Amino acid sequence: MINVTELRPGNYFLEDGNIYQVLDILLNKTAMAKMKATVKVKNMRTGAVTEVSRNGGYSIDLIRLDKIEMQYLYDSGDGLVFMNQTTYEQIEIPKERLEWEKQFLKGDEIVTITSYENEILGIVLPAKVTLKVTDAEPAVKGNTVQRAMREVTLETGLKVKVPLFINQGDEVIVRTDNGQYDGRAN
Repeated sequence: MINVTELRPGNYFLEDGNIYQVLDILLNKTAMAKMKATVKVKNMRTGAVTEVSRNGGYSIDLIRLDKIEMQYLYDSGDGLVFMNQTTYEQIEIPKERLEWEKQFLKGDEIVTITSYENEILGIVLPAKVTLKVTDAEPAVKGNTVQRAMREVTLETGLKVKVPLFINQGDEVIVRTDNGQYDGRAN
């Protein structure tokens, strides 16, 4: 147990049966009142981001999540299948739990699976992934005012806005935190 004022971004704690990740913490101390902590947290089961406020003397149970690197194998229809590369054990995570993440998985990627007491909470993607452009409308000549962009479809089905010089068959780098174009792959 630690005091709520000792929480740091990246910590995980258990409260009311929910597992939370600390994203940010703001401490506020006025002359007459107790220290107050406003903590921005992410519910690891639902993905919802909220803020909770606690007084300075409040105690929190810190927990440690298990993290293991696994290889993405394939889409089974109902879920996504991952394999532990040392034990060859395979697990399947339901698709609805990985709606955002599946847009960046094309096969053979190494991801980090997070779990708590054998309950799989989700996956951690690399910060950026390289994906191939499978569908791109031709660029319109003269449509180059200022940072002209057009929408293309990538091999995973993700639609991204890219500069006009990107063509079908090119590989682009996409950020996994916001799904935006980051650059052209070499």
